Amino acid sequence: MVNLDKSMVGVKGELFTFEVEKRHIRQFAQAIGDGNPLYTDQEFAEQTFYGGLIAPPTFPIAIGSEGGGLPIKLDERRMLHGEQEFIYYRPIRSGDCLSCQIKVSDLYEKEGRSGTMQFLVIDTEMKDEAGNMVAISRMNIVYRPLPK
Repeated sequence: MVNLDKSMVGVKGELFTFEVEKRHIRQFAQAIGDGNPLYTDQEFAEQTFYGGLIAPPTFPIAIGSEGGGLPIKLDERRMLHGEQEFIYYRPIRSGDCLSCQIKVSDLYEKEGRSGTMQFLVIDTEMKDEAGNMVAISRMNIVYRPLPK
């Protein structure tokens, strides 16, 4: 296990593909208890501005967990999930074939009451078949470095 350093910024995981199916969207909506018909009722969704089924805003969590981990060994005992953010360029739709890649986008430090804390910002970028950005799932991990 290593302490984090700025050289990790830009490190990427393997590219992976995620095909969004109606059942993925429906199962995710059911799992989070969201009964919005935009996520489950094809006929209803087709009559809306969206023109079809879309995924709930937090759906990228399911995509990011599918693969392409980072080639960095982190000590999970020193990690805390600090924040999650979703940046959308357009809705994720049933039928999308997304090309996804995880990368370290930033690393910074702050002093806390118990010492220095590191903040590792990890983005999962999701692009459509034309290469256009669809969404970014941004996770901020609080990491406690080893004493020097």
